[in-house]
Amino acid sequence: MFHGGLCADKSTIKNLIAWGLDISTDSIVKETMSLAITVPSVLRTSPCTRAESDVSLSLPTAHFGRALGCSTIPIATGNRSGRLRSIRCLSAPDPNLKATLDKVVTSQKIVLFMKGTKDFPQCGFSNTVVQILRSLNAPFETINILENEALRQGLKEYSSWPTFPQLYIDGEFFGGCDITVEAYKSGELQELLERTICS
Repeated sequence: MFHGGLCADKSTIKNLIAWGLDISTDSIVKETMSLAITVPSVLRTSPCTRAESDVSLSLPTAHFGRALGCSTIPIATGNRSGRLRSIRCLSAPDPNLKATLDKVVTSQKIVLFMKGTKDFPQCGFSNTVVQILRSLNAPFETINILENEALRQGLKEYSSWPTFPQLYIDGEFFGGCDITVEAYKSGELQELLERTICS
């Protein structure tokens, strides 16, 4: 169990999982960045906590943009400030989508490809996974797959998983909503996140 415990009681999460409700009330501030986003360095309440500070995360922006052929990919930061940051994508499609996605899913320890953002989920399943990760105080990045059809289709092939959300932990595909819910209920997800964050 994380040192600070859960930030939401289990009945709230249980109801959320049952109904897929969108209970997000954070305001969204849209910004566009070309190369980096800011994320908290560690779990605030984890046993391996150090003073929370923001770090600059360099993502393979230009390469990712070329591979996906898009204009922007929103990435919600790991903090709860309500900020929505974006990566500006450049140029035309590139055949190296797999290599690009490899870099993206390993850029942070927890990456969630979802419909919408963590502050404005656009489907109940995506919202459920967001709320589970938040209840475990896990710092995670989200990428809105609705912003780009090439990204959405490419991820289905990359993960061999046809639906969204798709959760990646420590560079590996973990599962979709159902698998995440089951792992949360069994305690497996919490244990895995503790090991991942503290490693």
